[in-house]
Formats: sequence, structure tokens, C-alpha cells
Amino acid sequence: MSVSTPHPPGSRSGHVDFVGAGPGDPELLTLKALRAFDAADVVLHDRLISDEILVLASASAELLDVGKAGFGPSWKQEDIDALLVRLAAEGKRVVRLKSGDPTVFGRLDEEIEAVEAAGISWRIVPGITSASAAVAGIGQSLTRRGRNSSVRLVTGHDMKGFADHDWAALARPGEVAAIYMGKKSARFVQGRLIMHGADRSTPVTLVENASRPDQRVLAATLDNLPAILADAGLTGPVLTLFGLAPRDAVRAATDLQQELA
Repeated sequence: MSVSTPHPPGSRSGHVDFVGAGPGDPELLTLKALRAFDAADVVLHDRLISDEILVLASASAELLDVGKAGFGPSWKQEDIDALLVRLAAEGKRVVRLKSGDPTVFGRLDEEIEAVEAAGISWRIVPGITSASAAVAGIGQSLTRRGRNSSVRLVTGHDMKGFADHDWAALARPGEVAAIYMGKKSARFVQGRLIMHGADRSTPVTLVENASRPDQRVLAATLDNLPAILADAGLTGPVLTLFGLAPRDAVRAATDLQQELA
């Protein structure tokens, strides 16, 4: 929905669409996202956006990489905010393309506040978040009757470093969490959960490049999570599913693919 007053169709007044690119598979894009792409003059995209999605933007649109890398070189948030405002103030229709869903760990509020303060219209176009793609990739569901009536979406690190959470609640039997950006914080997460009583045999599944052709699924437990990560040499984005193991059929198919690779 447009929260600020939208400009009429055909107007050349600037506008910003905050668009969710989904987890990487272009077939998981929404029709509304594709329409925003088609109307865009400029696309400001995150580092993790796949080439298969970027090619769907209008041929006349300018593509600008404003990606961030955890613990590495990144665009400063205030520079992204300023660029959004400047481009829209020039009368351009801007797509701010974010991996997954823009409302989940996407620093969306900061960018909305910047364009809103400049009097620029904006809209949020939701996308499929990587937790949904990852859990689909292991043949499971995030919630299940009799097991868990809630699920936590948590981040492995924040602006201050490794992120703290309600570990005591998460350590209870049957709890499920999708941990974003948790690759580097795996040992920290493991230690906090065990410290608060989590069973070391609790299943943990790592999904690299969820929904993409090079998706990898690694089954682990809380006890051996850091070791599995270290041995796997994962280089792509990883979603950690705490409390869930791959369904047997998915595990067998994954094992076969690894043998043939």
C-alpha cells in the first residue's frame, strides 16, 4: 500500500518502490514486483540480488549496486538514503530492490523515513522471505500443531555485533527459529542456547542459496553446528533453521546430489 500520497499515473514526479526480490529464484517474484521493474528508471539493488532477477528490470533502467556485506565493505546507510532522495527528487521512479522481503531485516524504516521527510511518495511491495524458501527446500513447515505455535525470525548479528535474544525461551523443546545472517555467529548462538539448557541433539539445518539452482542443504545438530559449517565452506547466503531437520525424502535427494557432484 502507498502510505504517502501517490502521484497520478503518468506523472513524472519522483517515486520510490521498496520491492522484495525474494530469495533468488526469479519465478518467486510477484506480479507487482515485475510491474514496478517495468516502470523503473533506476534500480538500487542489494548485493545478494541474483543476475536472473536483475535482467527482468526494464531495459532502459539504470542498475546501481548499493550492497552491504556483513563485517565487510559496505555502502553507508546514510549514503543510500541520500541517493534515494536525490534520484526521486530528479523526477525518477526508483525501485529500491531488497533481497527477500523488505520488511524483514532490510533497514526499511530508515529509508522510508528519509524519502518521507523529503516529501517523496513511496510504496512497499512485499517479497518471499528466505525463511519461507529455505523451509520449503527441506520439505518442512515453520509451524506445526503439537510442536510449535510460533516461530522466531532472528538475526545472527546486528549493528553492535552478535545479536542477543531471549535464549531461555528459544532453548525450550519444540521451539523453531529462522536465523538470518547467522553463518559467522554460529558458535555464539550455539553457546548461548546450550548455556540456557537447549538439548545438544536439537536438529539444525543450514540452507545455502535457498531456492536457487545451487541451493545446498546441510543437516546438523546444535552440538556439531560449528563443525559442520567449518567443513562445508559455504560461500553464499545461509539461512539457519533451528529446531528443524530435512524431511527424509529431501535428505535422500540431497545426499544423492552430493554423491553425483
